Amino acid sequence: MAIARLGTVVLDCPDPHALAAFYAELLGGCAEDGPDGWVDLIGHGGTPLAFQAARGFVPPRYSFHDGTQQFHLDLTVHDLDEAEEQVLALGAKALDTDNRGRSWRVYADPAGHPFCLCAC
Repeated sequence: MAIARLGTVVLDCPDPHALAAFYAELLGGCAEDGPDGWVDLIGHGGTPLAFQAARGFVPPRYSFHDGTQQFHLDLTVHDLDEAEEQVLALGAKALDTDNRGRSWRVYADPAGHPFCLCAC
């Protein structure tokens, strides 16, 4: 029997509203204010996602060469090229996208959290 169930994935960031707006454009849904600067992404139909302000926030470090990510989101898409164009227009940064033969590409959101676009 499980001890717990996954409730919400929470991302620390310098500006919860801005990051929630990015993910609302990417995943659908809309941002809803919570207590103490917390912002929930609601209505997107996936795992609950929330954002909280973190003083002195330092973005995660991504390095393809040493394989360290600590944590990232995998987001499935039908067309990698089209999705890439859209996330870059929203403010994402390409981290590991050169190998066009793979079924996934790595980006950073505007606060620096890595995420993958994965072909479904």
